[in-house]
Amino acid sequence: MDLLNTLVDKGLRRELPTREEALAVLATSDDDVLDVVAAAGKVRRHWFGRRVKLNYLVNLKSGLCPEDCSYCSQRLGSSTGILKYTWLKPDEASKAAAAGLAGGAKRVCLVASGRGPTDRDVDRVAGTIKAIKEQNEGVEVCACLGLLSDGQAERLREAGADAYNHNLNTSEGTYGDITTTHTYADRVDTVTKAHAAGLSACSGLIAGMGETDEDLVDVVFALRELDPDSVPVNFLIPVEGTPLAKEWNLTPRRCLRILAMVRFVCPDVEVRIAGGREVHLRTMQPLALHLANSIFLGDYLTTEGQAGQADLEMIADAGFVVEGADEVTLPQHRAEVGGAGCGSHAEAGCGAHEGGCGTAAADEPRTDLVAVRRRGAGTDLAPNA
Repeated sequence: MDLLNTLVDKGLRRELPTREEALAVLATSDDDVLDVVAAAGKVRRHWFGRRVKLNYLVNLKSGLCPEDCSYCSQRLGSSTGILKYTWLKPDEASKAAAAGLAGGAKRVCLVASGRGPTDRDVDRVAGTIKAIKEQNEGVEVCACLGLLSDGQAERLREAGADAYNHNLNTSEGTYGDITTTHTYADRVDTVTKAHAAGLSACSGLIAGMGETDEDLVDVVFALRELDPDSVPVNFLIPVEGTPLAKEWNLTPRRCLRILAMVRFVCPDVEVRIAGGREVHLRTMQPLALHLANSIFLGDYLTTEGQAGQADLEMIADAGFVVEGADEVTLPQHRAEVGGAGCGSHAEAGCGAHEGGCGTAAADEPRTDLVAVRRRGAGTDLAPNA
């Protein structure tokens, strides 16, 4: 396929595809999916080899959010039955993080619901970052606390944060259909603040909210312009009790095409498969490792993921290796000027959502795969890591 050969050549040179080429990837047929994966896989291996970076989410504050993001189970007025609790104490958060690190994660993503942190919240998170870093040498910490005010990114950097996540989620043109309590420009501003403060910027998207192919290309091109080190790709988990609960639009093949498009547009960036991979990729998850070089281990913010041990076995069975704590994630030309890349949110947090788009008639929604998290942070039960 001339298109795929062209995209591979551009990816190896870090050259931006045209919008028409990106749209063509999303429009490829199911018959061509393996060819698309093989082509994008060449770009992934060129920049990241066969390494898979593991990240672990700690939900510092669950629910109780004043924002109205339609995809989010923690949104204002949510009736989802999720765990709701206020800020974890530093020792509680550190204990939760230790479970993920013991499972092989090299980055901890500290997430808190809400519009954005107060200065007191930043102080609280700073104490948590210190506790985690004192007990775990070499760990990377990404904060995901919502919209940042002036000076807060610098304070998080001084506290030891390595990265900050704030997703664009969808295109500027459709953002108002998803959220009304803040704007697309607000999100861009926060990513810019993180970048300017010397934090590794992490920003991604949620696919499956009823957007068009053009919307997906718009948001990925906007992310390329912002130049984050990490781009988490979430697939909408349609949680009952949210406005998008009926948006079961994704198929495994659609998810693979989206990941391939992101890889071609952002060839040398950490592409992370975030929330929704178990629900929408299902048995095709190993193929997605040929496109993305990073995943979350264990559970998400308010929903469960597959068992952490199953993640590790999947990586090994597919012929990939877990990236070590002493390895640098990004290619040298990016690592020298940026950070190490962050990751995934699911509601108001760090690049991992709980989320869907483009289904074939034969594909039935797998509502049985959506389970509200009842273990780990905020509970007395052991976490999944």
